[in-house]
Amino acid sequence: MGEISQVNTPYDDVFRTLINDCRSFIIPVINEVFGETYTGEEEVVFSVNEHFMNQQDGNEEERITDTSFKIIGRETKKYHLECQSTPDNSMLVRIFEYDAQIALDQGEIKDSVLTVTFPHSAVLFLRCNASTPDKMKIKIVTPGGTDVYDIPVMKSQKYTIEEIFQKKLLLLIPFYIFAHEKHFKEYEKDEKKLEVLKQEYGQIKERLEELLSRGGISEYAKCTIYDMSNKVLEHIARKYDSVRKGVKSVMGGKVLEYEAKTILNKGRQEGRQEGIRGTVTALRGMGIPDSTILIKIQEIYNLSLEESRKYLVV
Repeated sequence: MGEISQVNTPYDDVFRTLINDCRSFIIPVINEVFGETYTGEEEVVFSVNEHFMNQQDGNEEERITDTSFKIIGRETKKYHLECQSTPDNSMLVRIFEYDAQIALDQGEIKDSVLTVTFPHSAVLFLRCNASTPDKMKIKIVTPGGTDVYDIPVMKSQKYTIEEIFQKKLLLLIPFYIFAHEKHFKEYEKDEKKLEVLKQEYGQIKERLEELLSRGGISEYAKCTIYDMSNKVLEHIARKYDSVRKGVKSVMGGKVLEYEAKTILNKGRQEGRQEGIRGTVTALRGMGIPDSTILIKIQEIYNLSLEESRKYLVV
């Protein structure tokens, strides 16, 4: 088997940002993909997403998973999700590499027995066609026997706006534009067709605002969806000015000056230590995970990792 390469894309970055900054989006996706019945009250704990793969030449290669975590409820289960814009033959190889390394990282040796527990893995395909499977499989042949496990496939293009909100799959909203990708040329030339697209995004915006008013999401989560939607749009429609500008006119152009950033800027002005503590408290109050807060205060206050961690100690 040849060397497997992976190129990081803006879509991977958007996926990781949504997962890490808006953890409440994870549970509905897991319920949908794996048929679980989590309530949303469970604790989501992230694992390290950098893994070092041992190569045949003795060197180590760093690989980054899109996200791996465990959900702690009635029982604890490990999960691993990958986001892929276009299906390719290397996907299964990468998933197995990650799964094996995740299992090995948390392996246990007792009485001369090494026990490794593989995570429940799935992949989100942003593009799909008639040949895209609903699940993939990994078969492991060992001297002790053969085992096969499924890799469920989630196809973002298959979900309507109604299904997204009904099933609370808010993670899919920034990728909704993929369902319209093949019509971009038509929208660029036909204002009426472009208007239909804008109306769909108008529905999305109205339903997000309604969800916000009911307390279903935070202002931060809503604005993160807008921001990530624009990032995807900038890349996927970079050759289609009318499409890009049309959707942006509905979803909002500049959304970076939202609540979290306002809090961060205010903290700058309040005296350094008090400002940092106030920033941490405020961001925690918005439900933003400590891993994200750690990065933000490093950037804003120019702190080292060690210095930043001190402000996260309760």
